Amino acid sequence: MSLLQVRHRIDVAAGRKPADLLIKNGRVVSVLADEIIETDIAVADGVIVGFGDYRARKTIDAAGGYVSSGLVDSHLHIESTLLTPSEFARAVVPRGTTAIIADPHEIANVMGAAGIRWMIKASRGLPLDIYIVLPSCVPASRFESAAGKLASRDLKKLLRLPNVIGIGEVMNFPGVIAGSGELLKKIRLMPGMRVDGHAPGVTGKNLNAYIAAGIHSDHESTCACEAREKLIKGLHLMLREGTTEKNLLELAKIVTPSNSHRCFFCSDDRSAHDLIHKGHMDDILRIAVKCGIPSITALQMATNNAPYYFRLKRRIGAVAVGYAADLVIFDDLKNFYARMVFKEGKLVAKNGKLTVACKSSHAPKTSNSVRVKKISPASFRIKAVSQKAVAIEIVKNQIITESTEVNVKCEDGLAVADVKKDVLKIAVIERHHRTGRIGLGFVKGFGLKGGAIASTVCHDAHNLIIVGANDEDMLVAANALKKCGGGFVAVNRGKILGMLPLPVAGLMSPHNAERVAHEYEVLNKKIAKLGPAIDDPFLTLSFLALSVVPKLRIEDRGLLDVTLGKFISLSPVPQ
Repeated sequence: MSLLQVRHRIDVAAGRKPADLLIKNGRVVSVLADEIIETDIAVADGVIVGFGDYRARKTIDAAGGYVSSGLVDSHLHIESTLLTPSEFARAVVPRGTTAIIADPHEIANVMGAAGIRWMIKASRGLPLDIYIVLPSCVPASRFESAAGKLASRDLKKLLRLPNVIGIGEVMNFPGVIAGSGELLKKIRLMPGMRVDGHAPGVTGKNLNAYIAAGIHSDHESTCACEAREKLIKGLHLMLREGTTEKNLLELAKIVTPSNSHRCFFCSDDRSAHDLIHKGHMDDILRIAVKCGIPSITALQMATNNAPYYFRLKRRIGAVAVGYAADLVIFDDLKNFYARMVFKEGKLVAKNGKLTVACKSSHAPKTSNSVRVKKISPASFRIKAVSQKAVAIEIVKNQIITESTEVNVKCEDGLAVADVKKDVLKIAVIERHHRTGRIGLGFVKGFGLKGGAIASTVCHDAHNLIIVGANDEDMLVAANALKKCGGGFVAVNRGKILGMLPLPVAGLMSPHNAERVAHEYEVLNKKIAKLGPAIDDPFLTLSFLALSVVPKLRIEDRGLLDVTLGKFISLSPVPQ
């Protein structure tokens, strides 16, 4: 900022020159003072320069609405919404979100450093600040077969990229606790900048060790006692409410007036369907207030706390003099309907609709990233070597899983799916290097009565994952995704029931959120005929290969016990 700009702002603030914009008749929600003030807001050069009666070139009547700072999502993966950055911005800005902190480790696992550079370029010129934390775990662990691989020396080259503000979630907590030199180099890569954590179920001395390594936050708590321990031991808490990871109702119990400044909200993984039909940070605010968190405190957690935590140089997160005029006017502090949204003093959305262009000049990459060797029904065969098998058991509304022992249904010496007992076959096919590796296992909790579903959205290596009731349908599903360049597909009796192509790295659609949400909804309705027992089968499926979340996972090299830190046999070990 030049000295001339500073003088101009001073002149406007002092009343010597007219403001660019005056927002009149608003009730300012001051999260800094914990009160609501009826006053006008003067804006110059995109910054709030004063409260009170000012001359202005343009005046907007807030009509008694509550004026808040723009909402901030402290941790998410844009790729998980299935949208490119521009289409994501189109979906969330009208709901009041004006800044996000994105960890692009999904696309980095598919495209490496080029994926991060693409995301940053695709984020330019949008009415949404997209800050980047560099992915610390690409791959997430040594057990995953990703295309990208980012060592500390690779991340160092990316530090100077625009809007890079820290290190993303360090998911390999066992490696940190063990003192892995490479992980410690990543954690210490950016002195003075934040390092986000990812420590599901980590407690006691292991948690002490994890924090002592230099971790500053965590978003993986699923119960109040876990969150309380992390807060007491010094971590900042990201209270998550995603599409499958619904933790806010439980974690809201620990928020108090004294500790709320160390707590903030995040969505982590939220589908385009939920963004359109439920909302983004506005939806989280509604839930938080229903949980008993005072509205001003909830807004503090949704606006000011994350920018303060990340030590952002650009002052955002409060309606105060010297802060960016990224503002939202809500009709009330219960439903949080965003009537108007401003970005740097410019009206960018009104009554749920954008009022400005929202298109990136950087076109999405659509080349086919699904590289799979030729497969056949025989590729999915599992020899019956025991009457029992170890299976992944789904935990509803969580990304953690359990280990269970199931009776094996045998046909011609092969272990097959048993829909009557809700035991389905699951497979992960390596899709980046044509290695031909296929990991096979069983999963319980999906409830499919037939057919198969498959996806290339498969955290974090994003190989091709399939769950099915028979090998033939699993083959059809795999070949369909190979042909279209990735996405979601449902198959039954050899026929494709529905498909949502995601040609951008096999993770994102180039289309708008409404179209993606509609196609996703249609696909899920078709899957409903197969009888799934869970609300969002594809999102649940996408986490079953995530090697850093307990307990059982499936990788292209087999069944993984995350707690033991090793691949295990499908046959249970005799007690």
